[in-house]
Amino acid sequence: MLSRRYRFHSRGGVKYVYAHGKTIRHAKISLVHCPNTRGFQRFAVVVSKKVDKRAVVRNRIRRRVYEAIRLYKAEQAFRVPKDMVFIIYSKDFFDCPFQKIQSQIASLIRESMI
Repeated sequence: MLSRRYRFHSRGGVKYVYAHGKTIRHAKISLVHCPNTRGFQRFAVVVSKKVDKRAVVRNRIRRRVYEAIRLYKAEQAFRVPKDMVFIIYSKDFFDCPFQKIQSQIASLIRESMI
């Protein structure tokens, strides 16, 4: 799991990113990002009830995405500190191989750094 320091702690920060950020969309996931002044990255993962009604499924998807972010963050140095909110809108992430999730997360983060 991603360290608590690198996650959002309230809805206010997520709302700010939604209001002021830029969006990158892929087939099953999107990323909303904006720069911050904290000096380090912050991440959030949002999984809607439209994906699945069961909290167990949504939480498993959320944990898998956080783990992919953690592994990517460990091997990459970020140039500009940003707040990033990943929005999952496909149930395929529940059954998707972890390598595919990692590649999609890495692709979105790389696109946001351009």
